[in-house]
Amino acid sequence: MKDDMGISGKTNRRIFLKSTGAAVLGSTLPFTVGAARPAMSANTLRVGLIGCGGRGTGAATQALAADPDVVLTAMGDVFADHLEASYAAIMEEQPQKVKVDKAHKFVGFDAYQKVIDSGVDVVILTTPPAFRPAHLMAAVDAGKHIFCEKPVAVDAPGVRKVIDAAKKAKAKNLSLVSGFTFRYDYAKRELFGKVLSGAIGKVKTVSSTRNGGELWYKPRQAGWTEMEYQLRNWYYQNWLSGDYLVEMIVHSLDMTAWAMGDKMPVRATGTGGRQVRVDPKFGNIYDHFAIEYEYENGARAFSFSRQQPGCSNRNTVEIAGTEGDAFVNAGQGVRMTGKEKWEFQGDKNNPYQTQHDELFASIRKSKPMNDGEMMANSTMMAILGRMVGYSGQTITWEEAMKSNQTLGPDNDEYSWQLKYSSPAVAIPGVTKVLG
Repeated sequence: MKDDMGISGKTNRRIFLKSTGAAVLGSTLPFTVGAARPAMSANTLRVGLIGCGGRGTGAATQALAADPDVVLTAMGDVFADHLEASYAAIMEEQPQKVKVDKAHKFVGFDAYQKVIDSGVDVVILTTPPAFRPAHLMAAVDAGKHIFCEKPVAVDAPGVRKVIDAAKKAKAKNLSLVSGFTFRYDYAKRELFGKVLSGAIGKVKTVSSTRNGGELWYKPRQAGWTEMEYQLRNWYYQNWLSGDYLVEMIVHSLDMTAWAMGDKMPVRATGTGGRQVRVDPKFGNIYDHFAIEYEYENGARAFSFSRQQPGCSNRNTVEIAGTEGDAFVNAGQGVRMTGKEKWEFQGDKNNPYQTQHDELFASIRKSKPMNDGEMMANSTMMAILGRMVGYSGQTITWEEAMKSNQTLGPDNDEYSWQLKYSSPAVAIPGVTKVLG
């Protein structure tokens, strides 16, 4: 597998091909879990996987490799086929560390809560983004350490819930590590550390470009309800993914936030639309965005992206300062020019693995780490970008954060018979995004 800037991972690629697009949904209804906690040594850390798609499968495998006394004891997904494919793939990679019996394979809309209640110590949250806030809060309330995949929400109410959960996790001394992988990449840590220490002077602009092609799609099958069809193609439903800007380009925006010292913009403006994704199978997401973010000190950040086949591809972040420039280029490493010429010469790491290594080390040392504020703010930058792209309006950070508009069904009592039609494709100048 490769991450968004071309870093090769160590986990076998077939893991990610066997079970992509999985979803785990939530229910707030209480219930009793009858399965007992598997017997282990007092030092063993038990891991529960919530969301058995490709990312979840990879994350679970990396978690098992992060510590010598870690085992996987519970798995949950709304789709049994995803769970079984994930189980087989993890068994192939880490057979000695998989201790998931039949009673701890949870399938259904309440699977996430059953995993949390099964006696695990650490949970991996890798469902579609729409369900992250509820799952995160449930895990924190239960006192679990957490690996939380990005993005962490699809709308402002979800972001606010994540911020509350992160504060509660900190108060409970729980470790909370995000899936913003580049924060765990040694080369980027060194580069952004130099930028933040003034190596290129005052940052004036950050420009990110992420142009790529088509992604996966699962054709509708006989017997699928509309809800199952949407869940199996969650990427193309903005209520599930947040649109591709929130689901994927958020990595580039996270690096923008990093370069700006995690200070958030005061307002944004921009545009977006779909020129190629015109087939109904692509749901209601866009295929291009161009967003400008303005900061209180006058700095600007620009995000350009598209997902259109047959076009030239690019994946870069360029940071312009008063005394130099810094560059992140997929497949070409990181470097600086100007008053300090620099190129990373250190050992390369697999940041997917490093984030789990550091998570489990923090648990062992009783020194909790908490990515909560960072992951919420970076996600909100992407949501703000989508809001201005959909509406065609300039929107302030404060307006966006206070918005009560939610994406998706009005309640979280999901079922296969739940009839929910995704909104029509947004039209700039017409669509309203503040509520």
